[in-house]
This record gives sequence, C-alpha cells and structure tokens, in this order.
Amino acid sequence: MIEKITKGVKISVKTKFNGATYRDHKLHYVFAYFITIKNNSQETIQLTHRFWKIYDALNKPEVVSGEGVVGQSPVLLPNDKYSYSSGCLLQSGIGAMNGYYTMQNTTSLAQFKVYVPTFQLATTLLSN
Repeated sequence: MIEKITKGVKISVKTKFNGATYRDHKLHYVFAYFITIKNNSQETIQLTHRFWKIYDALNKPEVVSGEGVVGQSPVLLPNDKYSYSSGCLLQSGIGAMNGYYTMQNTTSLAQFKVYVPTFQLATTLLSN
C-alpha cells in the first residue's frame, strides 16, 4: 500500500491487475485501484474535484479531471474515512498514476489540494 498525507488528509492506495481485454481491436491491460481517504484534521471537508495523470509506457500521459469521484462528492468529518475503487486500461503492461483531490473546508469554504502519491500499475508478470 502507498500512502501520502497532505494537510492532515491521508490518502492510501492499493492496486490490482485484472487481466487483459480487447477494445477497438487492440489488447489492453485492466487495472483496478482502491483509494481510502482519511480526514485526520480537525475540520470537516468535502471532496469537490479530482485530477489524475495516467502514465502508460506506450503512450503519452493522459489527464482525467472532473467533479467528485465515482459520482460522489463525499463530506468527511474529523476522523472519517471514505473508500472507493475505480480502474483504468493501459495498452502496455506497465504504467503509473498520480494526481490530487480538491477539497473544500465546509466552514471557511477555503479550497486546498490533497495529493495522491504516484502508484505503479503493473501486470502480475511484471510486478513479481
């Protein structure tokens, strides 16, 4: 598990290789990632946006951004945790992801970034 703490918010990441599939007549490797966000601060915060950079050994980095995560904008009280899973397809068997979440303090409405550490995406054969 990879972890990073920014402004009292801890991000933990686990990954899993889920095999291969064909899409648009090309082989793609399927990866899942599992994120846990723990609010270790004394403030109530809300996740409002996400920003990801996805690195594929065979392609240029892809940027993905938008509101919330998996259709939600969770509110975390002090000591609350929020977990979700998502995934991505790569054309190579090795890559990585990193990014950040934009959080908003629900009292002051101040926004800040919480960084997601770079995590590896590798097929079972490459990760052993």
